[in-house]
Amino acid sequence: MALTNNLVNPLLTDKYQLTAAYAYWKNRMHEVPAVFELFFRKCPFGGEFAICAGLGEALEFINAFRFTPEHIGAVRAVLPPDCDPEFFDWLSTVDGSCLKIRAVREGSVVFPRVPLLQVEGPLAVCQLVETTLLNLINYPSLVATNAARFRFAAGPRKWLIEFGLRRAQGPDGAVSASRYSYLGGFDSTSNVLASHLFGIPCSGTHPHAFVASFSGLGELFTDSLVALNGQYYDFVPRVLENLKGMKQLFDISSTNEGELAAFIAYAQAFPHGFLALVDTYDTLGSGVPNFLAVALALASLGYSPVGVRLDSGDLAKLSRIVRSMFCKVGERFGRDFGKLPIVASNEIDEKVLYELNRQGHSIDSFGIGTRLVTCWEQPAFGAVYKLVEIRGSPRFKMSEERGKATLPGKKYPHRLLDRNGHPLMDVLTNEVHPLELYRRENSEWHMMAGGPLRCRDPFDATKRFSVEVASSVPLLEYVWDGDFCPDARHPDVMIRSYVREQLAIFGEEHLRPLNPTPYPVTVLDSYYHSLQWLWQQQLPPREIQ
Repeated sequence: MALTNNLVNPLLTDKYQLTAAYAYWKNRMHEVPAVFELFFRKCPFGGEFAICAGLGEALEFINAFRFTPEHIGAVRAVLPPDCDPEFFDWLSTVDGSCLKIRAVREGSVVFPRVPLLQVEGPLAVCQLVETTLLNLINYPSLVATNAARFRFAAGPRKWLIEFGLRRAQGPDGAVSASRYSYLGGFDSTSNVLASHLFGIPCSGTHPHAFVASFSGLGELFTDSLVALNGQYYDFVPRVLENLKGMKQLFDISSTNEGELAAFIAYAQAFPHGFLALVDTYDTLGSGVPNFLAVALALASLGYSPVGVRLDSGDLAKLSRIVRSMFCKVGERFGRDFGKLPIVASNEIDEKVLYELNRQGHSIDSFGIGTRLVTCWEQPAFGAVYKLVEIRGSPRFKMSEERGKATLPGKKYPHRLLDRNGHPLMDVLTNEVHPLELYRRENSEWHMMAGGPLRCRDPFDATKRFSVEVASSVPLLEYVWDGDFCPDARHPDVMIRSYVREQLAIFGEEHLRPLNPTPYPVTVLDSYYHSLQWLWQQQLPPREIQ
């Protein structure tokens, strides 16, 4: 694997990372051991879960991280001219081999304040990678979460196509959106480049322009089509004969001849992939009858038509009527048309999907673009990257805004599970093997059996929990220790399956769009008391005069 985008290099950063690195170096602090954690404070889209994505690209960035002479020249240009030239000599020696990174597995269902990445190494180098890591995690996690919500709304059996290339925020946003929509639960993309790069199934039919470009049957290059048996047959006469039957069956006087010609031409070009866009002129009065006339002609030559796409109008009502027309034609002509797929598009979002489900529809597949790739409901994920330990000593940030406070120290998050393997809560501790959670036998650590686990909300002393735990899963694993750790790389198709597995074990109450139940993220009692002591030591009491 390699970085998808050549813009991802050490210069893809904020200036203050470079000024901080210089100041660390100038003060001889640049090699002080430090730990930073990347996490988010609030779930996106008003929900109560998120999907972690982008880890693969983040690790590829760390693997390629080094300052070339060109990069150093660019750094010189943005820093003051009186900077010590030896700093740039040091910068030329920097790479990612000095870092250790622990992370949640890509595709994991994650929650606020649980570290997604934990970066350990020399202070200045940890600082230099901050902005790029955030860039490589924030948008992918946002898109994957959005896609997972769309999947939840549509249901597990509907085919979801990402249609967002033309509306995405530039080429980089478009390719990333295609990739991480697939990870989040979509089945295919219209984006040919993303399909090529990541092996995503590619879907698409013809545009409205193709239909509008024909005005009549006289523009067809040929009237014939090769059947599956290899023989040439007159195709247009078959279509016209079928169209007479459609007019009688549905009491239609005429259909648009240019549209019919376009459908015939498309079927001749793609007899195995005939899926027609039927709303250019009149969906029920022209588009569907024209499609059925061509579809019957194809079926008579051994081919299987694919279906139709609806791109406007009352999608629930239209899909039900189209389905009834398919069934009626199937029964009349002895063809299995009742199950022909119906694809729908047209600015579909979560709310539309739920409303379509409420109304009852006959749609098999949804093409979703703008509202998915632009993350219409929320444009940013909000992950942050904070120093939590230096020289083995915990560090934290207290803020005028309580929600921005950070939890100090290097953390070891675990997911607590019940006897059925369903998550109960995530718990944070500053111990590798917390005594409340594990016991030691023969040099190995085992989950304690029996007795409740005592946990607390770190910021609300009134929220205390007593949890009966059957097992636990450590959430962070080493993915980089100077090089890729074993199993650090996962193919996108495997990550996509993992997302689906993860979502399946969580209760619907945490995933639903309206009034979801917050998933508990707590700290062990021992960590809570150490937090209180540390805050008291570091924060002087306010004097009120």
